[in-house]
Amino acid sequence: MGNYVNNTLIRDEHVVYETKLHWILFCKLKALFSLFIVPAIDRTTSEFVITNRRVVIKVGWFNHDAFEMNLSKIESVNISQSFIARILGYGTIIIVGTGGSKEMFHNISKPKEFKRQFMAHAE
Repeated sequence: MGNYVNNTLIRDEHVVYETKLHWILFCKLKALFSLFIVPAIDRTTSEFVITNRRVVIKVGWFNHDAFEMNLSKIESVNISQSFIARILGYGTIIIVGTGGSKEMFHNISKPKEFKRQFMAHAE
């Protein structure tokens, strides 16, 4: 578990599932031009966590974006995967909050397991 999540956990909150960016990041043109440094930093510093109370997602290092939402405020977690992405085990997760707000996160490893864990703990 990463530093961001460790620093934002509240009393009686614990991590129930964690995933990261998929290795497919290393197969893109951006990776080649940056000598694979940018995808390595992105993969290492990004956190995708479900706790017993909320979803916490932090992406980036120098410029980071953080997303936190209570499980009770999430209407659904949707998955978008191409045929190749399904075979390789990555995809896009779309989190729809109450009020219709949508957040998309691309190249997530094991998106179906992320959704399954969300469904199991969103009661």
